[in-house]
Amino acid sequence: MFKNKQILTYCLLVLFTVFAGCKSKFEKLQESSNTGKKYQEALRLYNKGDYNKALILFDGLMQRYRGMAEAEDLSYYFAYTNYKLKDYATARYQFKQFADSYPNSLKAEESRFISAYCYYLESPNFTLDQENTTRAIEAMQLFLNLYPKSERVAEASTLIANLRDKLEKKSFSNARLFYDIGGTGADAQNYRSAVIAFKNSLRDFPDSKYAEEMEYLMVRAQYLYSKNSLETKQEDRYTEAIGYANDFEEDYPNSAWLKDVQSIKTDSEKNIVAVKKLLASILVPQQNKDKQDTTQKN
Repeated sequence: MFKNKQILTYCLLVLFTVFAGCKSKFEKLQESSNTGKKYQEALRLYNKGDYNKALILFDGLMQRYRGMAEAEDLSYYFAYTNYKLKDYATARYQFKQFADSYPNSLKAEESRFISAYCYYLESPNFTLDQENTTRAIEAMQLFLNLYPKSERVAEASTLIANLRDKLEKKSFSNARLFYDIGGTGADAQNYRSAVIAFKNSLRDFPDSKYAEEMEYLMVRAQYLYSKNSLETKQEDRYTEAIGYANDFEEDYPNSAWLKDVQSIKTDSEKNIVAVKKLLASILVPQQNKDKQDTTQKN
């Protein structure tokens, strides 16, 4: 029994030794100190499209070639390998590092552009946080400033326009959300928030494709805010709504929303008259009563 266990243990050790010695050529190359051979194999794998293995070799070579003539091409391929693997965060950093380290390289312009483009690819749906969108615009603008005569100027300008459209849509969507939530009583403050948000959006994007709709919704939001306010505050708030209505009539005389805006303006004017009468009916009797009380005391 004991002898059988010894035989089994021996066989397992033999098998382990055999399998341990059966390393693949790639694994052996990884452990090799032949950097030249590693570099050539990394390039071969890259050109073949085997980016995962190429990345392993390039990564291991980065330290070895630091400060050497080969470092420039190696850094370029290392950045592109990450890009091919869609690791855009690493790729954009590596391309920027390349452009900063080798500003006179023939590949510097391309690297600066691809670094910015990685931000573009990471720009999310407009409903999400737009930090990468803003960074992409900044990076693309830097590229245009550095290479105003580049063949990529038109493409970079188009990408910036696409990114700005996304920020514009985000801004409009956020403002519209306040309007859609709306509410009465204390919640009517959402309408005021909508007015402020629409104003800010129009300031940030004066040529916005949503400008007409935002000005229209400003009129409606201010009107609804006025309507749900205390009577003592309605006159000033309706007056503000009328001001927005006047601006809309002037800016968009042929708008499909013009009739609704004019109706809101008319209703606001009527409500101002009505609230003045209401407040007068409350205040005048109260003032007379106060006078009587004062007279009686005297």
